[in-house]
Amino acid sequence: MKNRIYSLLKAKFLVNDDAVKNWRFIVFGIALAIIMIANTQRFEQKVFEIAALSNQVKELRSEFVDRRSELMKLKMESTISEKMLQKQIFPSTVPPVKIKVVKEEEKNFFKKIWE
Repeated sequence: MKNRIYSLLKAKFLVNDDAVKNWRFIVFGIALAIIMIANTQRFEQKVFEIAALSNQVKELRSEFVDRRSELMKLKMESTISEKMLQKQIFPSTVPPVKIKVVKEEEKNFFKKIWE
């Protein structure tokens, strides 16, 4: 038992005759660790990007709500009448009248013949 621990500490398993198998496993383990680290890095970058985009969406949504409320205020009749008064255009005192147009019915060929 003592010799095994001593040989492990001296890393004799790396210089033995069948050390090629051990080296292959070590290289495989290192490559796997590098791939896992790279994958974790990409995942974290995507998480940060998603967080930034969600903040941007919140900002744009609040800006949209502000612009919409501003537009509603500008479309109000009182706001429009104030702006028109500055240009000396006054609202009409006469109410609008609905105009009805009566369309004459076209006579088809048979009705023209019978007349």
